[in-house]
Amino acid sequence: MKIRFGYVASALGLWDASPSKILTFTRYSKLSKHERMEKLKSITAQNLQHTKRILYYNIAHEIDLYRFSSSLVPLATHPEVMWDFITPFKNEWEEIGNIVQNFKLRVSFHPNQFTLFTSQREEVTINAVKDMEYHYKMLKAMNALDTGLINIHIGGAYGDKIKSINRFHQNLQKLPVEIKKHMTLENDDKTYDVRETLITCEKENIPMILDYHHYMANNVESDLPLYLPRIFETWNNVNNIPKVHISSPKSEQAYRSHADFVTLDFVLPFLKMAKELNQDFDIMIEAKQKNLAMHRLVDEIASIRGVKRISSSSVEW
Repeated sequence: MKIRFGYVASALGLWDASPSKILTFTRYSKLSKHERMEKLKSITAQNLQHTKRILYYNIAHEIDLYRFSSSLVPLATHPEVMWDFITPFKNEWEEIGNIVQNFKLRVSFHPNQFTLFTSQREEVTINAVKDMEYHYKMLKAMNALDTGLINIHIGGAYGDKIKSINRFHQNLQKLPVEIKKHMTLENDDKTYDVRETLITCEKENIPMILDYHHYMANNVESDLPLYLPRIFETWNNVNNIPKVHISSPKSEQAYRSHADFVTLDFVLPFLKMAKELNQDFDIMIEAKQKNLAMHRLVDEIASIRGVKRISSSSVEW
């Protein structure tokens, strides 16, 4: 069993390298028409440049797994802005894509919690489609559609899970097929548990990302060993191995919040469970300390008897 590790958005330790610099609509509204476009382009250029720096950091540290920031483009989906963020940066998107392809990086996006398909309000679904289109356009501009993924949650329950899941299936039909092909679903820490998410993924033929921390926080049933093979099987129809999200609780009182680092004792039961399946998979670290948390966890896992470290960010067990 081989496991590769990655992290989300920012490489801590790189000076002034945030790929998520923003421009609020309030600030945007106060600018002149010319200044507005200049500001949008300036911030986007910074975010793309910082993303390239982070990718080169990943290459230097043999990190094959990376989640792009969803905030690369300010106000990209705001109804009063909706600007062309592809054409002015055609070369930059292609350069990022070339890095991804040349070094065979596995990249993804994770839109925010408002990108959901269970709402009774049509405008929420319309906005969800727009947000998925935004992320899809970035992957396409980078020519990273072969393996690039967009991960979301099912959404809210609105007092009736059965009706809400039915609505999910209905509303998802409004998402263009070519975008749905790059979509994954993840179990929640409060609402839709592993079983409910898995069944939804199987019905829609969508790969499922297991979030182990969410599972521990929202564990109605304790049958993860029963579901894990089926979760991994949802990846059979896509050109990639399964992916798992890992983090640790901040505290018992703030159990759902992510800690700075990942505690080995917290995730070891899952790793031992996965080992029984002898299935290669990738782990996305969602700790607050980003790449630093990833490096520490890889060090700790590599020290386990029987585990062989095969690169800076991958192990074989």
